[in-house]
Amino acid sequence: MKGPIVTAAVYVAAAFAEIAGCFAFWAVFRLQASPLWLAAGVLSLIVFAWLLTLVDVEAAGRAYAAYGGVYVAASLVWLWTIEGVRPDRWDLTGSAICVAGAAVVLFGPRG
Repeated sequence: MKGPIVTAAVYVAAAFAEIAGCFAFWAVFRLQASPLWLAAGVLSLIVFAWLLTLVDVEAAGRAYAAYGGVYVAASLVWLWTIEGVRPDRWDLTGSAICVAGAAVVLFGPRG
């Protein structure tokens, strides 16, 4: 798997798979949703882990570090679209910093 567009797409898919999986647990334990949500949550977390293996980098730690910035941005999209809470300027500023950091980790020149 190659190219920054493919990498970005994998990271975005992984982020939403992780957030959905974690939200399933949140829903059960914080919102009293049916425990059946846990099965979907576990499956979503498995998909998340698998997706991160598709990123074309030489080290898992670098893949995970770069993913962190994408996760922050995706979490704010989730906050707004699923939970109905609009991110404020500080959320957006912090997210932009994280995404910029992820780009440096992932695409920075290596010697």
